[in-house]
Amino acid sequence: MQAEARIKLLFADSIEVKQRAMEQLAPSIAAAGQLMTDCLLNNGKILSCGNGGSAGDAQHFSSEMLNRFEMERPGLPAMALTTDSSTLTSIANDYCYEDIFSKQVRALGQPGDCLLAISTSGNSENVLRAVQAAHERNVQVVALTGRDGGKMAGIYREGDVELRVPATSTARIQEVHLLVIHCLCDLIDRRLLGMEQ
Repeated sequence: MQAEARIKLLFADSIEVKQRAMEQLAPSIAAAGQLMTDCLLNNGKILSCGNGGSAGDAQHFSSEMLNRFEMERPGLPAMALTTDSSTLTSIANDYCYEDIFSKQVRALGQPGDCLLAISTSGNSENVLRAVQAAHERNVQVVALTGRDGGKMAGIYREGDVELRVPATSTARIQEVHLLVIHCLCDLIDRRLLGMEQ
């Protein structure tokens, strides 16, 4: 029974964080969905990056774009910068781990593209550098963060959108990040397929 009580507590905590995030983030999620859809409509692409679980989230997003989300549609141009082990290890070996995403953004990012930058703390140095590289390439940024937004909170430019989860637990932040990613996919699909309400 002790395990079941703990499970119920974790569920309740997750629900509470999601409800708080819903109230605080809905307008920003809508703005991020608009930014990403405009990017795609203007022949841009969406790059994504993060570490650990956030790398998984970056790949999850790009797979929903390249394949499909919940409705049939052509694939959309998106790329997770976390997946090419030869590129990642060569950059980390020849330069440093902190540059694994920024070098890719400088090589692949074009004006009008979008970067989905994911860091639960907002302090991941390689994600910070990716955001800075995006700005150099006139690539707009959608950032998924948590806690106090970390160092990333101080480097955004006009037009960027930060989606900061109001929580301190990495697990709760990541759970909301996944829900936000699904919201973004839904918004993109509905607008591209002419189903806006």
